[in-house]
Amino acid sequence: MRRQVVKLKVVLALLWQFSQAQAMGLLEAYEEALRNDPVFRSAVHENEAGQQSAEIGLSGLLPTLSITHAHGINRGTISQGGISEPLDFNNEVTTLALRQPLLNLEAVAGYRQGIAEANSSQARFAGHTHLLIVRLAEAYFNALLAQDRLALANAQRDALAELKLVNEHMLMRGEGTKTDVLETRSRYALAQAEVIEAQDEWEAARLALATLTGQPVTQLDSLGEAFRAQPIHPADYESWREMALVRNAELVTQRYMVDSSKQEVEKSRSGHAPRVELVASLSRNNSASFVTADRNARLASVGVEVNIPLYAGGRVNAVTSQARANQARTEADLDAMTDQVLLELRRQYQLLQSSILRIESLEIAVESAQLLVEATEKSIRGGVRINLDLLDAQRQLFSAQVDLADARYNYLLAYLRLRYAAGTLQLDDLRSISGYFVASK
Repeated sequence: MRRQVVKLKVVLALLWQFSQAQAMGLLEAYEEALRNDPVFRSAVHENEAGQQSAEIGLSGLLPTLSITHAHGINRGTISQGGISEPLDFNNEVTTLALRQPLLNLEAVAGYRQGIAEANSSQARFAGHTHLLIVRLAEAYFNALLAQDRLALANAQRDALAELKLVNEHMLMRGEGTKTDVLETRSRYALAQAEVIEAQDEWEAARLALATLTGQPVTQLDSLGEAFRAQPIHPADYESWREMALVRNAELVTQRYMVDSSKQEVEKSRSGHAPRVELVASLSRNNSASFVTADRNARLASVGVEVNIPLYAGGRVNAVTSQARANQARTEADLDAMTDQVLLELRRQYQLLQSSILRIESLEIAVESAQLLVEATEKSIRGGVRINLDLLDAQRQLFSAQVDLADARYNYLLAYLRLRYAAGTLQLDDLRSISGYFVASK
């Protein structure tokens, strides 16, 4: 039995060494996700498009300059006194025109709306950038947990395989019982099924991480032994709530959308307002006619054009009412989003608190399970316990170790999600978390 225990420890050591080979670190995975995640790349291009809203809005306040050119060819004949003469002359008109808005309330509202939409796009992109940290960490931790469970399943299966051989040999020598053989065979078959299930989970988690990073995933860094959960700072929920109301990316984005909808109302209302433009033009006219010779004329003009809308078939009132309804909708969406953000903030705050307590409890459970394994080994040598008792104790230890790793992953993820909900998540937070992991070898 001592040889079986030693072999089991060797298997676990080999699995741990294999997990360190060619491992992808958390920060390396994030850098790959920045380049390759299709969702984030879509957000990049969405922001690029959104930033043009400010330029589009500004263009309504700037002058427009245009040039037009007309060229005409005239061919014909003229008859006089029975004599026909051919006519052949050309007309050319070139005009350079400048228009500068002096009073245009619709353009002013459009400019302000463009600024609001560009700011909304920037805030949304910042949210996508921070969310990528959470998405990457979640996929990474899921893969790590699946890897831990696969290592546990393999270790238990190999230990049962060894015990099955021992019991079969003992039965052949008349020293064992058929009951022991049947029980170990049954447990081995179940362990084999658990390995298959764990392998499927590992492949699925690895594929999810590879999809995010755009790189094949073989092995990952693992949590170090010096893991220590840190208390929440700030400790009170109200401080987190105040930060979220001001800095949460979704709320900031929606507030800019409310501003945009307000400017849409102003744009619609300005349909009744007069417009004043400075108009200047410079023309050159080279022309002739049936009765005149070629003439060259140049004309420069400067003036003010006033456009006063009188009636537009009720369109202005209709679009204004529509814009006001959309403004009310965006304000209601902001209220709903605020409730949702605060609910998620509270959930992650409580989850982070409970994760700290759960980690402390599971650390005690792992320590107790380790002592149970050692005590069971001594009892087997004294003839009080049997081999299956040791396997049960080892299974309890391995299960507690996996549960502890899961609790630690949940703690780290809750920490990131809490800071994301509060709008304070930064790359430095991911760097800090990466310090919990063993460096790749």
